[in-house]
Formats: sequence, C-alpha cells, structure tokens
Amino acid sequence: MTSQTTIDTTGPGDKAPAGPSDPMPDKGLRGHPWVTLITVAVGVMMVALDGTIVAIANPVIGKELHATLADVQWITNAYFLALAVSLITAGKLGDRFGHRQTFLIGVTGFAAASGAIGLSNSIAMVITFRVFQGLFGALLMPAALGLLRATFPAEKLNMAIGIWGMVIGASTAGGPILGGVLVEHVNWQSVFFINVPVGALALILGLLILLDHRARNAPRSFDIPGIVLLSGAMFCLVWALIKAPAWGWDDGTTWAFIAASVLGFATFAFWETKVKEPLIPLALFRSVPLSAGVLLMVLMAIAFMGGLFFVTFYLQNVHGMSPIEAGTHLLPLTGMMIVGSPLAGFVITKVGPRVPLASGMAATALAMYGMSTLETGTSSLTMSLWFALLGLGLAPVMVGATEVIVGNAPLELSGVAGGLQQSAMQIGGSLGTAVLGAVMASKVNNDLAGNWKDAGLPPLTPAQLDQASEAVQFGAAPVPQGTPEMIATKITAVAHDTFISGMSLASLVAAAIAAVAVLVALLTKRGENAEAGAGVGHI
Repeated sequence: MTSQTTIDTTGPGDKAPAGPSDPMPDKGLRGHPWVTLITVAVGVMMVALDGTIVAIANPVIGKELHATLADVQWITNAYFLALAVSLITAGKLGDRFGHRQTFLIGVTGFAAASGAIGLSNSIAMVITFRVFQGLFGALLMPAALGLLRATFPAEKLNMAIGIWGMVIGASTAGGPILGGVLVEHVNWQSVFFINVPVGALALILGLLILLDHRARNAPRSFDIPGIVLLSGAMFCLVWALIKAPAWGWDDGTTWAFIAASVLGFATFAFWETKVKEPLIPLALFRSVPLSAGVLLMVLMAIAFMGGLFFVTFYLQNVHGMSPIEAGTHLLPLTGMMIVGSPLAGFVITKVGPRVPLASGMAATALAMYGMSTLETGTSSLTMSLWFALLGLGLAPVMVGATEVIVGNAPLELSGVAGGLQQSAMQIGGSLGTAVLGAVMASKVNNDLAGNWKDAGLPPLTPAQLDQASEAVQFGAAPVPQGTPEMIATKITAVAHDTFISGMSLASLVAAAIAAVAVLVALLTKRGENAEAGAGVGHI
C-alpha cells in the first residue's frame, strides 16, 4: 500500500502548512528527512557515476562491437538526447503521480537498462538501451529534488541540497577512476552491470523509507500538446548543438534546427497561455529569483562543462596521462566540490544565496582565467591549485542556484522546477561544448598553418591541413607513421602549442561568461515557497 502525505498549500485564509518549528512525531525511519536524503542519494549516485564512467568504456565498446566512430558517439548522444528532452515532462509526472513513484520507476528502469546494455552483443542494442537509460534517468533526477523539497524543513533544505551536490561530485570524480579499473581488469560490460546492485539497493531503500508527498492542488491532467511542442523544441536545440561541430556553424542545417527550436519554444509559450493546466505555467518566470537561478545554472554549465571539456584532452594528449591519471589530477576540483557543497549549504542557510552565488561565480571566473595560463610544462601543483579554486567556486553555485529554482517554485510544481534545474545544466553543458568548441576550432584553424610554417615543417595540402586541424583541436599530434623522430618532435610541439593557444582563448571566453554570471547572481534570493514543504517529511 502506498504511503502518501497530502500537503496543504492553500492560501492565507486557510490552514497553513506545517512550519519548520512544528514538532515531527517520531514513527521510525520511514519518511525521516535525513534517511530520505540517503535513499535518493543512492539513486542519484548511480546516474552521476554513469555520466563519466561510460566515457572510459566507449573506445573498448567500439573496438569489441566493431562500431564506427559515429556509432560510438551515439552511445553518448542517444543518452543525452533522451535525458534532455524528457526532464521537464518527467518532473511533471512526479508532480502529478507523486515523486516517490517516479523515483522508484526511474531507479528500476535505469538499473534494468544498464543490465540490458551489459548483455548486448551489438552496437544497435547498446544505443537503444542508452535511450532507455536517459528516459529513466530523467524520471529519477527531478523526483529526487522534489522529495528533498517536500521532506526537509526550510532551514535545512540548503544543507540537504549541499550533501546531494556532494554525492554528485564524488560520483562524477570516481567515474573515470572506477571505469578505468573495471575496463582494464574486468570488461566493458562491468561498467554497466555495476548499476544493477546499486539500483537494487536504491529500490529497496525507496520502498522502505520514502513517503509520497503530494500538494493538495497538484496537477490533475496532462498538457499533451505542450509536451510534444517542448520535447520537439528541446530535441532540435540539443541536436543542433551536438551536430554543430561536425556540420559547422556556417552550415544551413545547423541554423535550420536552431530556427526550428526557436519556433517550437515560441509556439510552446503561446500554447501554455491558452491551456487550463499548462506543462510549465509561465507565471513561474515572473519570479525574478527563479528566472535568475535558471539563467545562472545555464551560464555556470557553459563555463564549467565547456571549459573542462578541453582540460581532459590537455591532460591526456598534451601531458600524456592515462584516463585514470587524468581523473586523479582532477580530484582537487571534485574534492573541493565534495567538501564545499555541504559547507555552501550551511553558509547559504545563514546569509542567503546572493553573496555566496556571486562569490562562487567570481571564483569560477578567476579559475577559468588561471586555466587560460596553462602551458605544456605547467606543473601538477599549479594545475591542482586552479582546479581546486574552480571546485570551490562551483560548490555554492550548484547548491544555491538549485535551491533558488526549487525553493521559489510552488510545492505542487517542485518536479517541474527540478526538471528546469536539470535541463538548464544539460543545455548549458551542450552550449558550452559547442560554443567553446567553435572558439577552439577557429583559433586552431587560424594559427596552425602559420605555426607549421614557422617550425620549418614540410608544407601541407589543404586537405592535409584540415585533417591536421581536426586532430590538433583535441590536443593530438598528427604524426604519420614512419615520420623521422626529429620531424615528429617538431609536429608534436606545433600541435600542442596550437592546441594550448585555442584552449587559452576558450578558457578566457568561459571566464567572461562566469563574470557575467556574477551580475545574474545578484538577482537571486532565498526561496519564497520553501516553507510549503517544511516539517512534513517525518511523520
């Protein structure tokens, strides 16, 4: 039998919802806020771990299943598309049917899809089940935030979100290291099979611990046309961002998909003003703090994910590190996120989100500037200092922006708010990779020919120069087999110097974006609706 708590979110003339000072009767662990946090953290850990662990396995999967490079890219793209397109709709499902149910379905489906990938014997099966992973992951993530929002008193919500962020940081950090160990010493299938016991644990804990919190005025119908319009617009936008590096920003197809996404979003916005129960009530965005929180999350993801995209190539291709070594060198970044997230939650609870968010983005801007100074001979200590500063800056932004978005939304729309938060991160990450990738490509294309000539290397044909440029954009040296050692050394030096000049410019752009985000952070404030779910979690 489903345990359910109906939360009163009526107006001031009616009975007010329980406040944070209201007593919480002790009836065991079921519905207890901190045990609820542990439960949702296990499920979130599974999805966060999967986000980085699979990247290590992709080359081996491609080799063993005889896949093309395009096929291997689809292992990532299929998951990302399904996740990004479904997040807001999945959040609405939680608002309608309860976040407990959607969390449990998401955990079960994600683990089952992971097991199915491990049993797959073709690249088509892997890609198909990666789509299912994305869909079930979309159910799980907003539901986790919805459960935390409904369970924790307002004065403890930031700390809970801080620990939630700590789990994501630890899982993200551990992914490359654990993935490297599993791929090297077991097989690529184990990277997916590991989700099965984790998912089973999350399911058992969820059945025993979680309560189903629903607002009294939760939505009772579905905006099907709105779902179709929003999903289509999101697909066109994300697809354009994914394919832009291959198609080119000057290609008509890229801009056709972007135009289709703009038209889709505009049509969606118009439709939402006409329907009785919209998928996303546009009145949500009348809240300046909530809108600022969404924009801040997008800008943070652009600077962070876009800038960090090239750092992995810098460590592996310029410094010659293995994936495990590269992951170890990034531990100062993720370590500071792990330590900083609960601390940020504590500080934000005391002083509000505005100053910590602005300070965090300022630290992020400074760290991205520092990363623009990295060279081929930069020491591990210097890299670690800039990575640590980046993690220290990101921690309050991840925690504070999440609370600003979820806390400023009505309780009955906490799932939609969680979907907005996750969608903002996904779109920001895509924009960062695409835009900063275009900056990198432009810089490399402009500099490579001159650097090649200045080094006294044999001239390249236009086709050879294009091929060399594609390799250099990822920090790889385009050295043909049989090249004399002296020439190979010169090619490597030119490739690395050109790559670093591109990474430096991309990092400066990321720093400028983070600086703009400082101003956006000043528009945020503590969640106005955070009290609605306070005190109802432990019953």
